[in-house]
Amino acid sequence: MTGRRRGRRGLAAATLAMASLALAACGGADDTSGSGNRLTWYINPDSGGADPSKEGQAGLAKKCSDASDGRYSITVQLLPNDASEQRQQLLRRLAADDEGVDIMSIDPVFVAEFAEANFLEPVPEDKVETFTGDNVDPIVESAMWQDQMVAAPFWANTQVLWYRKSVAQEAGLDMEKPVTWEQVIEAAEKTGTTVGVQAMRYEGYMVWINALVAGAGGQVVENPGADGPDLKFGLDTDAGREAATIIRSISDKGLAGPAMGSSDETVALDLFQSDKSGFLLNWPYVYSALQGNEVDWLDDVGWTRYPQTVEGEESRPPLGGIELGVNQASTKKDLAWEAIECISSEENQKAYMLGSGNPAANRKVYDDPEIKKAFPTAELIVESLDAGAPRPLTQYYGDVSAAIQREYSPPGSVDAETTPKKTTTLLVDVLKGDALL
Repeated sequence: MTGRRRGRRGLAAATLAMASLALAACGGADDTSGSGNRLTWYINPDSGGADPSKEGQAGLAKKCSDASDGRYSITVQLLPNDASEQRQQLLRRLAADDEGVDIMSIDPVFVAEFAEANFLEPVPEDKVETFTGDNVDPIVESAMWQDQMVAAPFWANTQVLWYRKSVAQEAGLDMEKPVTWEQVIEAAEKTGTTVGVQAMRYEGYMVWINALVAGAGGQVVENPGADGPDLKFGLDTDAGREAATIIRSISDKGLAGPAMGSSDETVALDLFQSDKSGFLLNWPYVYSALQGNEVDWLDDVGWTRYPQTVEGEESRPPLGGIELGVNQASTKKDLAWEAIECISSEENQKAYMLGSGNPAANRKVYDDPEIKKAFPTAELIVESLDAGAPRPLTQYYGDVSAAIQREYSPPGSVDAETTPKKTTTLLVDVLKGDALL
């Protein structure tokens, strides 16, 4: 056990009681019995919630329990909506060696932090090939830490550029070819329409910033595995300045609506459904959301690859999704991995994608006729996943993301000449212990 781990555990143990009360208040009994063959899976919210009769993670828990012939039974506990709050709640339990957590749905960006603290049980050698197999490479890479597989890919997410075909046509934009951010901005200006983005001070803003930097050939963190004081950042570079210029340009021109600094995925989608809509950067659920909202211009909706930050350089679409991890303190690790093998099977990834709308991590799922019919964007999704840019895989991700969100907010204050440099200084100071967030 490292000194860092001991310190983190001490802090988390002090706050465990408060976290437990918060979870209990969210609903559902807290299964910490540790007895029998019952597995507890902490899930992030999806369209099925905690209802096992629906086709979300709770439904998969029931399906796999039934298929196990009594070897195990999975109950679910629902985590908060916000990814940062999910991280905090899981960390508090893990730091206290809580045996009531067996399986966890983890945002890929937190895998490194959890693994560095030895909170994750490594994937058994005989299951590595199963969990690697046909899964897209970036989501497999996100399941690794220090050359060891510490989680299993479950589903993978990416963003695409949604647009109104009539607007692109009016602007003279050829959407059959790769488009740049500059072209999208010019087209929106020319047609008096909007560009929906996520720029509120939250993780979604970090997703955008990372994709912009990666699209210009840079990296937010250039040496992800290094200790905090030794981390090198790629914000104060040409790539970082290109990213900052795009953010400021959209803000200055007012293209992201009257409250760009308050825009998350939902606000951006609402903007896209307004009379002035033109373009939207968002996840694949948009199409089904528009169908569900019965918009009368669905035939006018188009989709294409994430815009290029720099003309001629391939875009690096954002990468999201969920990895499945096993708590090192679990007393039923073998059963947990057996359950994960069921949950993340090709068959169940397909069922989950059809039921929840969340894209599968398994590339073969996208060849399925049912998927192709339900998701006209399927071919683009898998192309974007293959080209996806993970956010920095560093054990200090929480601090890195929080510092960048702070310095780049509000988006109207972003200055390509000063913000990347100022943010880098803050990051270095925070990781050296000379500044607080």
